[in-house]
Formats: sequence, structure tokens, C-alpha cells
Amino acid sequence: MKYIKQFGIILIVSFLGELLCRIIPLPIPASIYGLIIMFTVLQIRLFPVSAVRDTSKFLIEIMPLMFIPAAAGLLKLWEIVKPLLLPYMIITVISTVLVMAVAGQITQTVINYDANNKQKKKKDEIHQ
Repeated sequence: MKYIKQFGIILIVSFLGELLCRIIPLPIPASIYGLIIMFTVLQIRLFPVSAVRDTSKFLIEIMPLMFIPAAAGLLKLWEIVKPLLLPYMIITVISTVLVMAVAGQITQTVINYDANNKQKKKKDEIHQ
């Protein structure tokens, strides 16, 4: 019963994301709206993380299975994809490296900012 309740919460949030996608005329996928809604609901503590934790873990564990239909679709359209394979690979490599570099830089900035704040607090405590 616990899993049905948790899955129901996730489905309701996903449905709200679909509704927002239909209402708001932006080129944003419904799943992104759903993620934003779920994040917001968890942040404002409308319900606790434990209300969706177990089902979320299960869905993440089976997520690779969800890529099988997409891969089968690519195989079906191989003749269309084949001439574009090199550009796809180049774009994939460049975007992956770029995302890794930006994420790493942001992480370093946040870590340094946090370390500087801790040092300032220690200095302030010593001077008082």
C-alpha cells in the first residue's frame, strides 16, 4: 500500500507538470515542470521526502530499462542516423566536456566560498 501511495504522489506531480506544459506556452518539457513542482513541494515541506523515497529509488533503479525503446527506435532509423553519426558524436563529446568543466568550476567556487566563510567566522570568533 505504501508503494501505491508513493507512486500516486509521483503521478499527481507528473500530471501537474503535464498540465503546466499545456497551459504555459514555453518550449519546456512536461517532465521538467514536474521536477520543478516536486522540488518545490519537497522544499516547502508540503510532504516529506520519505513520502516518495522508496518508490523513487525503485524508479531510478529501473531507469536503464526505459532507454531500450529509444535505442530500438534508433536502430529502426539507422539509415537516417548513420550519415549524421560523426556530428552527433562530436556534439556529444563537446557538450559532455563543457558540462563537466562548468559543473566542476561551479563546484570549486561553492567549496571555496564555503571555506572562506568558515575562515571568516573563525577569525570573527577569535577577535571577539
